[in-house]
Amino acid sequence: MTKGGRSAITRAMTPADFQHATQCSAAAIARLEIYSALITKWQKAINLVAPKTLPELWQRHFLDSAQLLEHAPAGVTRWLDLGSGGGFPGLVIAALSDAHIHMVESDQRKSAFLREAARAMNVNATVHVKRIEAVEPAQLHAAMGGAPQVISARALAPLTELIGLAYPLAAPDTLYLFPKGRNAEDELTEARRYWTLPAAEQLPSRTDPEASILRLKGLGPK
Repeated sequence: MTKGGRSAITRAMTPADFQHATQCSAAAIARLEIYSALITKWQKAINLVAPKTLPELWQRHFLDSAQLLEHAPAGVTRWLDLGSGGGFPGLVIAALSDAHIHMVESDQRKSAFLREAARAMNVNATVHVKRIEAVEPAQLHAAMGGAPQVISARALAPLTELIGLAYPLAAPDTLYLFPKGRNAEDELTEARRYWTLPAAEQLPSRTDPEASILRLKGLGPK
C-alpha cells in the first residue's frame, strides 16, 4: 500500500523500458511501434490479443516473444513460427533480428494482418496461409532455403500435439522453442510417453514467474 491507503499501481512497460530490457536498436523499436499501432487499429475488427492485455502489449506480448532470441543460435537465419495468430513471436523476432521468419497461420483475416504488418514494419517475413498439417515439408524447405533452424509456437497446443505438428517440418538439428505456462512440467512428462527428448530444458520466463520456455533439440518419436 502507498501513503494514503491506496494500492500501488504498476506502470505498464514503455518502448524505452523494452529497449533497456532487450538492448535492441532504435530501429527495432521503431518497427515495433509500427506493429503496436497496427495491433491497436486492427484489434477493433480482429481479436489479435486478449483485450485486457492490450495496455500491457510491450511486456505481455513483445517482451514475452523477444526473450526467445536469448535461447536461439547466434546468427539464425531460418525461423519457422507455427500458428502465428497476431504475430507472436514471429513478427517480434523479425523486428529484432536478421532472421527470415516464416509464419504459418490458417486464419485468413489474421494472415492478412500479418502480411500488412510485415510490409509496414519492413521486416523479412513470409506468411503461409495454411493449416500446419497441410504444409508440405519439401515445399516449405525450398521456400526457406533449407530446413528451419528454429521452430517456435506460442499458446498453440499441448506439447505432445505441438511436437507432432512441428517434427515433420524440422531437421535433426532443429531447435524448438515453446513458451509454456504453469503446466510445462506436466506437459513434458506426458510428451515423454510418445517422444524421445534427449535435450529438453525448462528455462525461466522473463515475463511470468509461473511460466517457462521449453528448449528442445534432437527429439524423435519413440
